[in-house]
Amino acid sequence: MAKTKTSFFCQNCRAQSAKWMGRCPSCGEWNTMVEEVIQYEDKAMKGYRDPASGTRKPVNVSEISYNNDKRINTYDNELNRVLGGGLVPGSVVLLGGEPGIGKSTLMLQMALNCRNVKVLYISGEESEQQIRMRAERLGILNEHCFILTETNTQSIFLHLEVLKPEMIIVDSIQTLQTDILESSAGSISQIRECAAEMQKYSKATYTPVFLIGHITKDGSLAGPKILEHMVDTVVSFEGDRNYGYRILRAAKNRFGSTSELGIYEMQDSGLREVSNPSEILISQRDEEISGIAIAATIEGLRPMLIETQALVSSAAYGTPQRSSTGFETRRLNMLLAVLEKRCGFRLGIKDVFLNIAGGLKVDDPAIDLAVVVSVLSSNADIPVDTKSCFAGEVGLSGEIRAITRVEQRIMEAEKLGFERIYISKYNQKGIDLKRFSIKIIPVKKISDLYSVLFS
Repeated sequence: MAKTKTSFFCQNCRAQSAKWMGRCPSCGEWNTMVEEVIQYEDKAMKGYRDPASGTRKPVNVSEISYNNDKRINTYDNELNRVLGGGLVPGSVVLLGGEPGIGKSTLMLQMALNCRNVKVLYISGEESEQQIRMRAERLGILNEHCFILTETNTQSIFLHLEVLKPEMIIVDSIQTLQTDILESSAGSISQIRECAAEMQKYSKATYTPVFLIGHITKDGSLAGPKILEHMVDTVVSFEGDRNYGYRILRAAKNRFGSTSELGIYEMQDSGLREVSNPSEILISQRDEEISGIAIAATIEGLRPMLIETQALVSSAAYGTPQRSSTGFETRRLNMLLAVLEKRCGFRLGIKDVFLNIAGGLKVDDPAIDLAVVVSVLSSNADIPVDTKSCFAGEVGLSGEIRAITRVEQRIMEAEKLGFERIYISKYNQKGIDLKRFSIKIIPVKKISDLYSVLFS
C-alpha cells in the first residue's frame, strides 16, 4: 500500500525542500515554507471521481454543442450583473470578504429567493437552528432550499448523489476536510484538495457551486493562490462597517466583465438591492457648503453620480498633509501640482483632505474635474451650485481631456434632476445636444472653469 508523501513548498517562489526551514533558501523570505502532499495513499480513491474519467476522447471544437443563453437566474439583480447576466451551469464562484461583512447572509438570501431551483446550503460554521434563525430574520422560507451541516467531503458527496441539487453553496471552504489527507481543516493542502473535489463535481454534473472563503489580515483570500486560479469567478464582498452599504466586485470572471459593480444596503431584514446608487451616494443638504462637487462616473456599465468632498486649510504643523479616502493619493498630489503650476493656486503650503462620500473607492479618471472643483471651492470658501455636476479628466498641462461614454453620464445627471453638467470641450463631437434638456457646458482648461464657477 502506497503511503502519503509530503514535502515543503515556499508559498512565495514555490521552491521545494524535504524538511521545514525558517527561511526559504531560494527567495530569502521568512516563514513561507508550508507542508503539502505530493503523493496520496490508496484511500485517495475515496474522493469524488468523475464517472467519465478515463473514457473521454478529443472532440473538435466545432462539434461541441452548448446553449449560449442558458444561465441560471439567482433572483438577485446585483449578483446577476456582477456574474455577467446570471450563473453559468458548471461554474465555481469564490466569494471572499471580511468577517461579519454579510457573505453568509448574501448567500442564504439568494438560496431562499431561488424558488424554482433546488439549492443545497452546506454549512460548516453554523448549526441548522442558527441558519433557520437567520432565515426567520430575513423573512423568507423556501421548500426547495436544503441545509446540510457537514464538513467531511466524502459524506457530502454521498448526500449529493441522493439529493442531486441544482445549486450548491459551501460556507466555508476553509471548514471542509477530506479523508484523503491527514492534515487539519483549513490547512493549505485541505483547502486545495477540497476545492479540487468540488470543482470536479461541478464540471462533471454541470452544477454551479458557490464557495465562501475567508481572507487574511492583509485582505487577500486565505489559502493557496491556486485556489483563485482554479475557480471560474472570484467575487469580493466589501464595505465599511460604519456605513450600511456593501459593494460586490468581481476580481476574475471567465464568463463576464470584471468591471461590474453590485451595491447593497444592510438592513435588519437582510441585504437590500440598491438599483439607483446615485440617490444614496449624494447627500441631501438644506444649505450650500463649500468643498463639495458632484462627479458623473461609470462603474462597469452602470453610470453613477457621487459626491466628492474636499477640505483645504492652512498647514498647522509646518509640513502640509495630503490625505484621501476612496481616491488614489498619488493622483490627488498630481492634480494639486497641476493647480499649483498651471493655474497659479498656492496650495503647496496648505493641508488638503479629500473624501468620496458613501465609502466608495473610485478609479475612474473622469472624476478628476469634480475633485479639482471641490478643492478650489474649499480653498476659496465658495460653494458650488448643487444643481451642477462634472465629468472630465484633467491633464498635466491643465487642459480638460475628453472621456468615454459621456452620453450615459449626461443622461444619468438629467434623470436625477441636475440642470448643468460641465464636460470637456473635446467631448462635443458626435453628441446631439438637442436630445438633452440638461444644459451642457463645455470647458477647455481649468482656468476657464474657475472663471465660470467662482468669478
